[in-house]
Amino acid sequence: MRTLSTFSGLFRRRLLPSLMLVLIAGLLQACAVARVGDNLPYGILNNDDVELVAEGLPTYLLMVDGLIVNWPDSVDMLRTGASLYSAYAGLFVEEPERQARMTEKALDYATRAACARRAALCDVRGMNVPKLEAQLAGLRARDVPVLYTLGTTWAGYIQAHSDDWGAVADLARVRALLERVTELDASYERGQAHMYLAVLDSVLPGELGGQPDAARAHFEKAVSLSEGRNLLAKVLYAERYARMANDQTLHDDLLEQVIAADPAEHGLTLQNTFARQEAERLLAESADYF
Repeated sequence: MRTLSTFSGLFRRRLLPSLMLVLIAGLLQACAVARVGDNLPYGILNNDDVELVAEGLPTYLLMVDGLIVNWPDSVDMLRTGASLYSAYAGLFVEEPERQARMTEKALDYATRAACARRAALCDVRGMNVPKLEAQLAGLRARDVPVLYTLGTTWAGYIQAHSDDWGAVADLARVRALLERVTELDASYERGQAHMYLAVLDSVLPGELGGQPDAARAHFEKAVSLSEGRNLLAKVLYAERYARMANDQTLHDDLLEQVIAADPAEHGLTLQNTFARQEAERLLAESADYF
């Protein structure tokens, strides 16, 4: 029981805040998938006003719901709904019950998309990990978008249902999905699957079963694949790895890079703006933390 209690506390302190940060990356995918006018998605992604986006996204959510009603088997629209609901719930919804409902809806959309894409994934939530891995082994690079959506949306669902140990146990399935994404196309969405895996590997310190070396490798890969333009990857690298490794030099250097960088980047401006806000907060805490 003590081990379970210890893990529960670490899970809440270390994984949940990181998942909430990383969910903003879901907006990149959700908006990029939607094809309701070529410029509408980038009107969101290239906006540097996080509060304005928070106020405007509910209309977009309702629009996507309507489109899914019209095209209930559209893989692209289901992926859009899944990622958008997951990101919005994790970032902007404070009420636990409402967040839980929205992430359940997001995961439902994601599993429907997976099923529509590959019949072998229709029972993905009921599969044990070995069976899931066996099914994933038969998938190819063209299946990466639906696998990425399912993995990232499932992570958001777990974040909102952290009191349910059955949901938390599904982290192994999330890892299997994202690892398959990196095997098939490591550069997908500028390497953000590596960012998710890095967060999972850095939940626990090494002495408690964590994998800090693997976390660092994933963070480095995420930064490299985005050519340093994914500022959120650097923020999470500092918060999750450098703090755990007690490396203030690396921590402060990464955060200073983010603060000094121009957040404007096609498709990443909103995410980078959010990352800079977090970098300023973490750097201000550095002296006290270390």
